[in-house]
Amino acid sequence: MIDTFPGARRSPRRIVFEAMSETDLVARAKGGDLAAFESLYRSHAARVHAICLRMVADPTRAEDLTQEAFVRAWEKLRSFRGKSAFATWLHRLTVNVVLGEIRSRGRRRDQLADDDELRAVPDPRPARDPAAKLDLERAIATLPTQARMVFVLHDVEGFHHQEIGKLMGIATGTSKAHLHRARQLLREALRS
Repeated sequence: MIDTFPGARRSPRRIVFEAMSETDLVARAKGGDLAAFESLYRSHAARVHAICLRMVADPTRAEDLTQEAFVRAWEKLRSFRGKSAFATWLHRLTVNVVLGEIRSRGRRRDQLADDDELRAVPDPRPARDPAAKLDLERAIATLPTQARMVFVLHDVEGFHHQEIGKLMGIATGTSKAHLHRARQLLREALRS
């Protein structure tokens, strides 16, 4: 993942930004200061990437979505009122970017996926190495799309089912059903 904006060098001005508070950096970035925004990017890029990766389970798409989230953050930064922490605002924006991209690719479903899809959890271990350990991140990545997204939003990111329903355009009960099934599939995958 890119640690800094392309072409950026570690100048004395950049060092000063690294010592500034996040509130000051946000204020300067809102005023159009790209170096201040770059400092915010470096502070939050890893977490934004982790959210994207958990939600889409594809490193290449996660990279693209991370960049898209920061482009959108730069465009919408003036709408940030400071009523919450910048990290909270950026987190919500990132989730919306990922969900928007998934909707635009036609992956949005209004009802539960087929039971066959929900039951099918491929074994991420290579066939030639049966002793390989299955870790939680790999198990999460193998979940069906809707179940994985609800699991990440609820159990990893701390959203409530009602919020997830609004974000994903599904009923609260559907969110609960996806979470239940995701947990069940993870238990089965981690036992084997």
